[in-house]
Amino acid sequence: MYIQRAAESRLLGLLGGRKVVIILGARQVGKTTLVQRVLAGRKVVSLNFDIEIDKMRFLAAASLSPVDAINSLGNPEYLVVDEAQRLPETARVVKGWYDASLPVKILLLGSSSLELLNHAAESLTGRNEKLFLPPLLFDEVIRSRDWCPETMPLSDIARHFPEPVHTGLLQSLAFGGYPEGVTSIDKPALLRNLSSDYLWKDILQTGLVKSPDLIKRLLSLLAHQIGAEVSVHELATQLHMARQTVERYLDLLEQTWVIFRLPSYSTNPRKEIAKSRKIYFWDTGIRNALLGTFSTDELRPDIGSLWENWVVAEAAKRNASLGGPSDLYFWRSRAQSEVDLVVRTGDRLRAFEIKWKGRRTAGRAFRAMYGVDVERLDAGNPFIADSVLGT
Repeated sequence: MYIQRAAESRLLGLLGGRKVVIILGARQVGKTTLVQRVLAGRKVVSLNFDIEIDKMRFLAAASLSPVDAINSLGNPEYLVVDEAQRLPETARVVKGWYDASLPVKILLLGSSSLELLNHAAESLTGRNEKLFLPPLLFDEVIRSRDWCPETMPLSDIARHFPEPVHTGLLQSLAFGGYPEGVTSIDKPALLRNLSSDYLWKDILQTGLVKSPDLIKRLLSLLAHQIGAEVSVHELATQLHMARQTVERYLDLLEQTWVIFRLPSYSTNPRKEIAKSRKIYFWDTGIRNALLGTFSTDELRPDIGSLWENWVVAEAAKRNASLGGPSDLYFWRSRAQSEVDLVVRTGDRLRAFEIKWKGRRTAGRAFRAMYGVDVERLDAGNPFIADSVLGT
């Protein structure tokens, strides 16, 4: 079952230009499926650098002149290189082919920015366009359901189909948005498999982490602390690891799109906390798999923090898929007043309190300082991604 992605239209737009397209995202989010869908019926040659023979085929072509290289690969209209970060020379070779102005559109797909972005930045400066593909957004999941009218606005869907939307929300909180997790009958089994060594395969292959157990222990601690400010010193103490090692592991997990860090917003460090960070999971299903908690009961004890992670991740996924037009933060004053999500888009500032249910408890201090009302995001309207970003 294919679930239509909002990224399809952006990818189609990028295909209209000459530049190399770099598609990035965690393993199993559907990058290859998206490209196959968009390029269906066109002359495509695909290489996967997880497969040794495909690496050898690419390297053999790289030893030829650009024209002969593309001819040796079958003279395609589109050349797709999957898991491109597996071969450090990829960007340098592709630069030569691009500069030769050959009639081929090149797409590089990567499940890790550890190498691909670094080499692309050096070799393909001014020659590439990037597209980030996150796990499925909630509106993408809901629009794939048989009961959902294809063209109905999201606000009308929430109003006319409240029960199936709410059921879908509880499933999304529990199982996340990985496409196979959404479509699988045995969702817990799939997520347990995905959250084992496979998800951070790229990290383990760098040689910077000797044992997956260290990563799992760190992730387990982070899974318990979503929505709270994270102290690297405390993590290092609990794990009996050096602070620098914990920082490096956090960087690796962020670069492979398992987690992301939300910085604090500040224009007046004397009155605000300026250097703190919160850490969230791109996908709540992965977080729950780490803890073995897949309950879809809205009375589960962690529903508040889980909802906060889900909402912030929905906003972060949409923002990243649009190319990052907005900056996302949280805010806390030294007097402990707090706002869960602050979104700055150009000169526009918006602030949000995230609560599953209950009364409004925040906003006065932020409004007094910035003249911006704090809006509320609750489970009554889960289609928050576009509204938060104002798209």
